[in-house]
Amino acid sequence: MQLLFHTGAHFTEEERLMRSLLKNKDSFGAHGVAVPGPGKYRKLLRQTMEAMDFSEPAAQARDVLLDAILDSATADRVILSDSDFFGPVRGALRREVIYPNAPKRMAQMAEIFQADEIELFMAVKNPATFLPAAYQRSDAEDLSEFTGGIDPRTVRWSDMVLRIREAVPHVSITLWCSEDSPLIWPEIIREMGRIDPAEDIVGGYDLLGEIMAPEGMTRFRAFLDKHPTMTEIQRRRAMVAFLDKFALDEAIEEVLDMPGWTDALVDEMTKAYDDDVFAITRMPGVQVISP
Repeated sequence: MQLLFHTGAHFTEEERLMRSLLKNKDSFGAHGVAVPGPGKYRKLLRQTMEAMDFSEPAAQARDVLLDAILDSATADRVILSDSDFFGPVRGALRREVIYPNAPKRMAQMAEIFQADEIELFMAVKNPATFLPAAYQRSDAEDLSEFTGGIDPRTVRWSDMVLRIREAVPHVSITLWCSEDSPLIWPEIIREMGRIDPAEDIVGGYDLLGEIMAPEGMTRFRAFLDKHPTMTEIQRRRAMVAFLDKFALDEAIEEVLDMPGWTDALVDEMTKAYDDDVFAITRMPGVQVISP
């Protein structure tokens, strides 16, 4: 069985993706892909991993979990999604790395599901916007406590990816930049379901609709109807063209409110993030979805 775990750096994007996946639940099911509701497994998986901090999993743990998750149904591929899979956001930055528990969590899942083919799908995000969002959701009394006093320019997603690769080298990893999500949403959904690019999906433009004016979305959909044979690259170019004219600035711009941060610092962090993503694209066993 193929078992896909999805988590993300954008705390609300994960829930949007879950909704998009559930919209395609029936069509995915016809291909042997199960999209169980998160209420069936999130608490159960967290409890299982917490118990594994103290003892080995029972021999029948895999079968028990899958029975609960699938509710006696059968599937060749199962998609599980949880923004807190690597731990709560308040602990997103510890010991100078992003999600320090990520390698351990993946190793635990690999131990339970050792007979299955495991994949990890995850969005990364510019630390210049990720850290402020995580800080706002943390219980840290001040910025220094949250960051541990480290230079934010040194925060790298590639460090986390390398540690996961070392812990579970047999697990394939698919990443994308949260900033690109509106343009690649259909491909993310298809990749997760292993659905043919030519097959229709539901909700492929949900994220685009959140950052584009209604008039723009109406015209964009009309444009797609008139050009049904466009390639994925052509569709993305069309998205960019319509966004240039109809984008909602308030939906795209993110307000950064971090004590002591300057525009120059944010620019440096953004440049480092771009370089970091490029480094990730060169890692073996890692696929990066990009526009």
